[in-house]
Amino acid sequence: MSRQKVMSEGLKQEIAKRLGVDNIVSSEGWGGVSSRNCGNIVREAIVMAEKSRT
Repeated sequence: MSRQKVMSEGLKQEIAKRLGVDNIVSSEGWGGVSSRNCGNIVREAIVMAEKSRT
């Protein structure tokens, strides 16, 4: 079973930068980002998507 990407890498990078975790991503990769911060990234993406619908 293959995984389908929901967010582009660029969008994830943009949100990570806004939240101040881009340094972790660049040094350790996405695996180094805490689950709390990953949740914050998803939350921010949802907010952005909801704003773009209106």
